[in-house]
Amino acid sequence: MFLGIDCGTQGTKALLIDEDGKPRGRGYSRHPLIERETGAREQEPQWWIDALRDAVRQAVSQAPGAKVVALGVSGQQHGLVVLDEGMQVIRPAKLWNDTETAPQNAELIERLGGSAACLEKIGIVPLTGYTASKLLWLKEKEPENFNRIRHILLPHDYLNFWLTGNFIAEYGDASGTAFFDVRSREWSAEVLASIDGGTGHLWKALPKLFKSEDVIGQIRPEVAAELGLSPDCVVSTGGGDNMMGAIGTGNVREGVVTLSLGTSSTVYSFCEHPVADTTGSVAPFCSSSGGWLPLVCTMNATNVVTQTLNTLGKTVEYLDSALATTRPGADGLTFLPFLNGERTPDLPRARGTISGISSTNFTTDNLIRAAVEGVSFGVLRGLDLILDGRKPTVIFAIGGGARSREWRQLLADATGAAIQVPLEEEAGCLGAAMQAMYAYLQAKGAPESMAAIADRCVAVSEQGKQVPQSHRGEAYREAMDRYERLLQELYLHKDC
Repeated sequence: MFLGIDCGTQGTKALLIDEDGKPRGRGYSRHPLIERETGAREQEPQWWIDALRDAVRQAVSQAPGAKVVALGVSGQQHGLVVLDEGMQVIRPAKLWNDTETAPQNAELIERLGGSAACLEKIGIVPLTGYTASKLLWLKEKEPENFNRIRHILLPHDYLNFWLTGNFIAEYGDASGTAFFDVRSREWSAEVLASIDGGTGHLWKALPKLFKSEDVIGQIRPEVAAELGLSPDCVVSTGGGDNMMGAIGTGNVREGVVTLSLGTSSTVYSFCEHPVADTTGSVAPFCSSSGGWLPLVCTMNATNVVTQTLNTLGKTVEYLDSALATTRPGADGLTFLPFLNGERTPDLPRARGTISGISSTNFTTDNLIRAAVEGVSFGVLRGLDLILDGRKPTVIFAIGGGARSREWRQLLADATGAAIQVPLEEEAGCLGAAMQAMYAYLQAKGAPESMAAIADRCVAVSEQGKQVPQSHRGEAYREAMDRYERLLQELYLHKDC
């Protein structure tokens, strides 16, 4: 058996699968979130460990007697976990959606010579959500804590450390730090020096980099006993949640697109070679399956839709009804859903806007549709950047938003592509388990390609497939054009 663990923003999930990808056990445990008006969003790493314990025990209890030979960890990207010389957590981890570090991100880009210089130096333009600006923020705001740093880890790296006792990182998740060269796949001494003044303090704190096919060690005996796992269980490198979601949807070969509708929304497509985006809007991340994974992330997705439903006194079960009984474009309503600022486009201090309200279109259902369309149009702008004019033919939709049939239909109509849903909803967990299988087979001398594992383990729901209705295409193009005009007018032609 193989175990996948996914530590997200809202909770930690566990999925136990057999060698054919069939689920044999599941678990889930929530963890809280620290939010402040400053834009800070943080979590205590201990909460992740507590949730992992709970979720794994649930999953393992459903398959009594099963031996887990390998596990992999998927984690929310970009979070900063810092440890002291006693290997203790110094402060709560700042998360991917923390916008408090926006001034430090702008300062860092300036120190490196501007966006074009960043692309030249590390192949990526730092964004506020990335890890590097969190380190600069810590130096400027909490210098005593900064000076105590002896180890720098991402969330999934920290869980790997707790599981094995080893400090490691892997290419995919490291891509989102902005102190890693996504082309050479090496840490960037220059970026780190621009933060610590060239003292080497941060460089010494970095974990060793491993490849996606590597086993990083065996689970610690005391942890194995606590979780009900075999002490022989090995741990793969794991990776960021988007990288594991790619593997879990079979996005390990060119031509496949994955669109995730969770707390944030991401869209990405596997590529054999590094991708250069001069706008800086596409994150040219490495994949956790041997290639690259150009990706666009928007910070506002299902959270916006859920808050809209709650504000209007509706539950999520009402969503499909609202979409089914309203027309594309919400009768002229346009919703810029920047409730938490935004990452793509990079507008950390932006706020949400509803435009075009009239006495006839100001209805509950139109407001709900406008929220869904706003979220969707934002991520589809990102898809256009990734595909660079090419049209997708099939898009795998995952995440909570993908459970809505009408939302899937909206995406199909707006893109002209078929929308498919994997049978296994927890793509991050499945991807982590599949990567564990991949590394385990490599270590055993019986290697199998990631594509072959994906063909065997990733199944598609026929009931979840939505094909585009061509007569709606023009209405969505008009609505997206209206969204783009409002975005340009309010933000992209101004300093936000």
